[in-house]
Amino acid sequence: MKFARSMVNKKRLKQTIKKLISLDSQNPPGDEEKISAFVSDYLKTLGLEIKTYAFSDKRINVLAILKGRKHGKSLLLTPHLDTVPAGKSWKTNPLDAKIIGDRIYGLGATDCKGNLASLLEAINAIVESGIKLDYDLVFAATADEESGSSLGLIPLLERKLLKPDAAVVLDADDFEIVVTQKGLMHLKVYIKGKKAHGAYPWLGVNAIDIAAKVIVDLKKQRVNYKKNKYLRQPTINVGTICGGDKVNVVSDWCEFGLDFRFLPGMSEKRLLGYLRKTISKYTSNFRIEIEGIQAPYSIDSRHPLVKGLACAMKNFKITPRIGGSEGATVITFFRLKNIPAVATGFGTEGCAHVADEYACLSNLYKGAQVLVSFLKNYKFS
Repeated sequence: MKFARSMVNKKRLKQTIKKLISLDSQNPPGDEEKISAFVSDYLKTLGLEIKTYAFSDKRINVLAILKGRKHGKSLLLTPHLDTVPAGKSWKTNPLDAKIIGDRIYGLGATDCKGNLASLLEAINAIVESGIKLDYDLVFAATADEESGSSLGLIPLLERKLLKPDAAVVLDADDFEIVVTQKGLMHLKVYIKGKKAHGAYPWLGVNAIDIAAKVIVDLKKQRVNYKKNKYLRQPTINVGTICGGDKVNVVSDWCEFGLDFRFLPGMSEKRLLGYLRKTISKYTSNFRIEIEGIQAPYSIDSRHPLVKGLACAMKNFKITPRIGGSEGATVITFFRLKNIPAVATGFGTEGCAHVADEYACLSNLYKGAQVLVSFLKNYKFS
C-alpha cells in the first residue's frame, strides 16, 4: 500500500515554513525559545508525546514520539532549530519570508527550517492518515547546531535522552544522502623565538620566520591516505596567524590556527605526529593546543537507511545523490554511540549561510512526500 500524494498539504507546508522563518533563532546570540514553543504546540495538536530539554537559558530542544504499532525499535529524525546570524547584506527582512515564483527567501529557508517544515508536514500527513508505523518515530529539533551542538544533540545523546536504533539527520541539500564525511581537527600552534632589535635580526630568533617555514612545508607535503569515492583529498587550512609586538623588534612569538580535514581510515594521532615532526625541523621551542577533534564517519551504502531513502526518492521520480560531506555534520556524534546514521535534506545547494538565502517550495513539498514514503516503508533490516 502506498501513500497518496495528496496526503501532504502544500498550502499548509507553505504556511509552516513562513512561520518558522519569522521566529528569530539566530545563533549567536542563541535563543530557540519561540521556535521551540511553536514546534511543541504543532506536534501536541497531533497527539504526540512532547518533552523539552534546555541545557542553558532559552536554549530549548524539542523531543517528541509518535508511537508505532510495534514497540521495541525506534527511528530518529532530527533537524535543528537555530540559524547563523543574518548579517547586514540582505536585500529584504531576513525574518519576513518572501515568495518569488518557486523560491521562498528567508533566514534558515535552506538551513534548516525548510527541512524542519517538511518533517512537520510529513508527521502531520501520517497522523491524518491514521496509519500506524511499525516502530516508534522519534522527533528531535535541536538547539545550538550552528555553534557545535554542545547545548543540543551532544548532551541529548550523552545523557541518553535520545537512544534510537537508527537516525536520519535532516540537514542537507537537493535530496543528497550523506553516507560519509571527513573528520576535522582544529588546533593552535605556538612558536617561541628570541627578541632582538630589528636592526640586528641575527641576534634574535624570529618566531614568525619559523612559522612561515613550517606552514610552507606543511602545504608542500602529502600524507598517505586511501582514496574515498565520495570525498576529496585531505586538506590543511591556515585559518589564523598572529605574532610579534612591533615592526622594529624581532618577534619572539607567533601563533597560527590549523584546520585539518581528513578521510575515514586516517588517524588523528598520525596527523599530530606528522605536524610535530614538521615543526621540529625548524624549532624545538613550540607547543600544540588541540581545540577540537571530530572523527570521520562512514556507513555502508547498502544500509537500510540509505536504501530506504533512495527508494522513497525514486517513488517520486527523484534521483537520489549518494555522497559525502567535506564539512562536519552531526552524524559523527551518532558514531560515538554506535547508532547508524545518515544525513539528507531538501534545501538548495549553495544557499546555506548566505545573504538572501532561499529554498525551493517544490523541493520542500517533494521532501515531505519522500519522508512520508520512507517512514511508512522503513525496515530496520
